[in-house]
Amino acid sequence: MNQKTKKRLQEFTFVLPALIIFSIFVVYPFLQGFPISFTKWDGMSPVKKYVGLSNYIRIFQDANVLNAIKNTLIFTAVTMVFSNLFGLLFALMISKKSKVNNLLRTCIFVPYCLSLVLSSYIWRYVYSDVFFNVFGIPSPLGSRVWVMIGLSVISIWRDAGYCMVVYIAAIQGVSKDYYEAAELEGATSWQKFKAITFPMIAPAVTANFTLLLAWGMKVFDYPMAATGGGPGRASETVAMLIYNNLFTYFKAGYGQAIAVVFTIAIFIVSTLVSKNLRAREVEI
Repeated sequence: MNQKTKKRLQEFTFVLPALIIFSIFVVYPFLQGFPISFTKWDGMSPVKKYVGLSNYIRIFQDANVLNAIKNTLIFTAVTMVFSNLFGLLFALMISKKSKVNNLLRTCIFVPYCLSLVLSSYIWRYVYSDVFFNVFGIPSPLGSRVWVMIGLSVISIWRDAGYCMVVYIAAIQGVSKDYYEAAELEGATSWQKFKAITFPMIAPAVTANFTLLLAWGMKVFDYPMAATGGGPGRASETVAMLIYNNLFTYFKAGYGQAIAVVFTIAIFIVSTLVSKNLRAREVEI
């Protein structure tokens, strides 16, 4: 066994436990559920009626699927952009080491330590009892137009702290020599950010955008806890639609078909976005 193969084997042993857990709880259930997507089954009866591709054909004709996709895309786009934007702004402001900055980092990161469900309950209270009673602003969670934005704010409040930590780690890894050379050339703060900081932290940007994209596309906890998919399915996401078909409407076959298509879509979109961003890292 040559040295390169031995090193690869050692690296593989580190990821093997995670790979085993992932296979047991994700890959195996997915493969086990795939045949169910070709059946008409209520999820409880021992009898499963084979219906071929009818469940998959129905997906592209169902208005509820289109509504769930629209809601999911709105949530994903808003949270992906603004969580990274605020995370980067916070990181730039408090990246230097000091007692005050350490305290600010802790305060900003604390929301990420809360569960998604608890975060939803907190903001449902803030929207209804603080925004309305104090400022007279109606809760966006009760509006068909603004409900997805209201849910996005909850996610941004929670995830911006995570993005901040990643960006701070990346910024602190940039050599100060670059900034000193730029200052000698008379570069402004914006020029230093554009020419030095952003290109050097591009891998962190890729990681955060890809992760927030995956989180956004499979969002379930926020709408389930804060709105239950309402008002009038205005906040029903794809993940919620799958759940409702499986456990509420007792349409396990159809729900499983949506889950299969959705899983493949997440994989394709995440891969394309990640590759595109990594290619831009080289250009930058």
